Amino acid sequence: MQIWQQFGISLGLGLLVGLQREWAEPEAAGIRSFALISVLGTACAHLAERFGGWVLAAGVVALGGVMIAANFSRAGARDPRPGPTTEVAALVMFAVGALLQNGMVAESVAIGGGVALLLHWKKPLHGFVERIGATDIRAVFRMVLIALVVLPLLPDRSFGPYAVLNPFRIWLMVVLIVGISIAGYLTSRYIGAKPGAILAGVLGGLISSTAATASYARMSRTAPATSPTATLVIMIASTIVFARVAFEVAVVAPGIFWKIFPQFGLMGAWMALIATVACYRQRQKQDRAPVPKDPSNLGAAVIFGGLYALVLLAVAAARQHLGEGGLYLVASLSGLTDMDAITLSTAQLITAGRLGVDTGWRMMMIGALSNILFKAGVVALMGSRRLLGRIAALFGLSLAGGILLLWFWP
Repeated sequence: MQIWQQFGISLGLGLLVGLQREWAEPEAAGIRSFALISVLGTACAHLAERFGGWVLAAGVVALGGVMIAANFSRAGARDPRPGPTTEVAALVMFAVGALLQNGMVAESVAIGGGVALLLHWKKPLHGFVERIGATDIRAVFRMVLIALVVLPLLPDRSFGPYAVLNPFRIWLMVVLIVGISIAGYLTSRYIGAKPGAILAGVLGGLISSTAATASYARMSRTAPATSPTATLVIMIASTIVFARVAFEVAVVAPGIFWKIFPQFGLMGAWMALIATVACYRQRQKQDRAPVPKDPSNLGAAVIFGGLYALVLLAVAAARQHLGEGGLYLVASLSGLTDMDAITLSTAQLITAGRLGVDTGWRMMMIGALSNILFKAGVVALMGSRRLLGRIAALFGLSLAGGILLLWFWP
């Protein structure tokens, strides 16, 4: 897995640098060339561990020769050649062949297939770069700044009262909000508003429905006409949460899964019905709503990060001072920001016999409902009035269904 991670990061960084170079200098080595170059470097480094450092040095010399030859071939030509993709691809495949010699069959097959795809996807990749505007590129590299420059520098340990303020994890929420916002913006622009909204909602629910809500609430504030799309994304993301809860219980406590699945399945179905209604109403709206001028605005995301930190403090205080006697209150506070924590901890308590199944699933359900309430508050603080009206109605129906389930379930 470490090898896969190294090659994956290498490819991603190559694509990132190549995106910037091709956007700024269309005639230079571009998105495919840099991806191949970075993968070549990783492959040569692995080979150097087995055969000596001369392999890495030879790779550098070979790459330098390729770049020099490519620049000379373009110099003075009326119709400059494209970047040295073919030459670099040849070097990469040389390294892939050497990897095969060392028994890395799966890695070699994957890298070779990736090279073939990069070469085949010439038009889509270059077309994508050509369609990127100044706003898009600014948003992407602002994301690079906060995620790849600032985030790794923050300490990943807890500070402050109750030792719950972790700068890394709090800033990670800011990164998630900005990332989801940019992803939604780009998918809406390049694949259409409706498919983009559905995809953004699903991904938001899998990653963080709270972050997705904050992202689209802020978007609706800067572009009120996006309120129908934001409503759809928030409802889909909130629905996915119940499927995620059931999945987490199945993984950590499979023995109790079928004892809590009917409740969460019913609630998920009710939320899905509401989301379907929202999708139907969105279908009747315009296909392409205006998009915000700056999809990567950090201001609202940082404000939400501060709010997230305050809620963490409140949850920690409740746990310490109320203890087991305030289980439902602790569950409601825990669910405000993070459903994973209350779900996993409660499932483990049930499995250990320290908590009854009936009390446990009700705690998880209360956490889920409090999460919906918190997201409604986020919309009220960060979203437009149009979005707030829509979400208030849909979340009101969702909460009513959850309360009835808690009340009448035997």
